[in-house]
Amino acid sequence: MKNTLLLIILIVLTFSSFSQENFEALRIDYMHSGDHEKEEIDIYRIVAEPYFSRNNDYYRFPFNYGNYKIEVTSAESNELQYSYHYNTLFNEWKATKMAKEDSRTFQESVKIPYPETKSIITFFSRNDNLEWTKEYSYTINPESDFIIRENPVQHGHEKIHNAGNYKSKMDLVIIPDGYTKAEMEKFRKDAGRFRDYLLNCAPFSEHKNKINIWSIHLPSPESGTDKPTKSQWRKTALNTSFNTFGSQRYLTTYDHFALREAAAVTPYDLMFILVNDSLYGGGGIFNFYSISSSDDKNADFLMVHEFGHHFAALGDEYYTSDVAVDDYHNPDTEPFEPNITTLVDFESKWKDMVDKETPIPTPAKDKYKNTVGAYEGGGYVEKGVYRPYIDCTMKSAQYDNFCPVCQRAIRKMIKYYTGQAIR
Repeated sequence: MKNTLLLIILIVLTFSSFSQENFEALRIDYMHSGDHEKEEIDIYRIVAEPYFSRNNDYYRFPFNYGNYKIEVTSAESNELQYSYHYNTLFNEWKATKMAKEDSRTFQESVKIPYPETKSIITFFSRNDNLEWTKEYSYTINPESDFIIRENPVQHGHEKIHNAGNYKSKMDLVIIPDGYTKAEMEKFRKDAGRFRDYLLNCAPFSEHKNKINIWSIHLPSPESGTDKPTKSQWRKTALNTSFNTFGSQRYLTTYDHFALREAAAVTPYDLMFILVNDSLYGGGGIFNFYSISSSDDKNADFLMVHEFGHHFAALGDEYYTSDVAVDDYHNPDTEPFEPNITTLVDFESKWKDMVDKETPIPTPAKDKYKNTVGAYEGGGYVEKGVYRPYIDCTMKSAQYDNFCPVCQRAIRKMIKYYTGQAIR
């Protein structure tokens, strides 16, 4: 009896003394609200997670990409401990016609290495001149009872491409939506197909030994996804839907917390949502997530195009299709995306890759078909924004057709996630 009682006491003490030693990361869930002119951030909860998929030599983000960034500093010394840049759905919402009339709230999350001492997380956004402005600060006490220290729900998961330890590799997790329990075998096959789409596309194909890919077996109550314009509604695990911001082909989820909860069971740097549907559609948001329907005839293109947005901050190079946003790029500033330019600061982009005999701007003629230049039309507009190549996977529906500038941006990002020197 005494031994049994002692065992019970030890178990209670073990599970009641969870500390940061059991977790590598903190996920800060917050609400992002506002309209065309104003925005506000409010912390919702802080969740401890078991994995942080980078080593601490690469805790500072090296590229000036994204419309938002966080900085984590020591509360005592003010030393920078971690930084990260990203985009969100809220930023796109701000650029819609709807945001000029209404205000909305969005779920968002950022993930940081578990701090050893009190730290301050500060959120920044870009103003109209693309300058960084402080939005919000919050002090994190790593011993606080406010931090949720539950292990994530153990959904079935597997490593479908193994390159090595997650601390030194780029880790992508593929998460299903709209696959019922009876359709999990279809998801396994689809996930394998989408894995191959990525790994067989240059320049990812050159770096297969640097990329881990995971899949999570998360069933949905119903098959498919929401299609509001067709009055089709499906109850799914991640609540994905077409017709985001009124664009029928724009497939996203607003349920960001559910996505993060699902992903937490594996190490990950990047999240790809695979939606069980044949309608053309998808989306990619820099360091937020990417998403695609599973069975469209252009699924290979959709995967790598949307992942290009998510992974390397690549901008859209097309300019003739309808989109949900207005005036997304300020013509008087240089956009942060590495593959589009207004020529305001072309030196900071790919000017070093342009032959001195190539005119800038560059005529879109057969003579320059395979030439890096600056071709007018990109970033959703016909005039004032330039792309580096006549055609590219970021412009038209062609698989495995990233231009040299996009390929360089992708290679640099792979180096960041795998702890290599960036040149």
